[in-house]
Amino acid sequence: MTDRPLALVVDDDVTVREVVTRYLDRSGYRVEVAGDGEQALRAVAGQVPDIVILDLMLPRVGGLEVCRRLRRETTGVPIVMLTALGEEEDRVLGLELGADDYVTKPFSPRELVLRVASVLRRSREVPGRDAATAPVVDGDLRVDVLGRRASLAGRALALTVREFDLLAFLARRPGQVFTRAELLELVWGWDFGDQSTVTVHVRRLREKVEADPTKPARIATVWGVGYRYDGSQSP
Repeated sequence: MTDRPLALVVDDDVTVREVVTRYLDRSGYRVEVAGDGEQALRAVAGQVPDIVILDLMLPRVGGLEVCRRLRRETTGVPIVMLTALGEEEDRVLGLELGADDYVTKPFSPRELVLRVASVLRRSREVPGRDAATAPVVDGDLRVDVLGRRASLAGRALALTVREFDLLAFLARRPGQVFTRAELLELVWGWDFGDQSTVTVHVRRLREKVEADPTKPARIATVWGVGYRYDGSQSP
């Protein structure tokens, strides 16, 4: 069936590729595999997949470099990283480079499929047409919730799936404070997980929507609590 979403699984471990492929196939995905970074980049150049499951520890071209190139060349493709337990720094760097989610090895294949489905659903989500989904305009920032587009001073912003979700969520609720745990649940749909993911995404958003990311006017930190969207026009 040609309407089945295409997932590219990139891992140099044959067993991991086979297991992930089997579970994704059972869940309705078409699957293409790559054993190293060069193969992955060639595969994407031939056909951009609907989602990439990317191991960070790859031969030839590393996973972080693959992530960097995908974000530069195919901004919108969702990326779920596979990382080992001791690779926290690489995981954070991967999120900073634009990965949308991650799963830590050893992992449950069922959990991975759920994470993949969640990211893909977010990337394709078309909300209903009501007041809550009207475009948000904050000075020169415009967030089109229905079209899943954002622009600053008329220039389109290159946002990942999770970055857009987080920006849209906060911008539609100005003045409300949310803890990292609440954002993890309400935006990511996780009831547990590494809250540093939220911190990294907030930092990336500030780099894209703030005039001075070191002195944010839109996305404020409420020390000891979490984050609040103030808007550029707030005093």
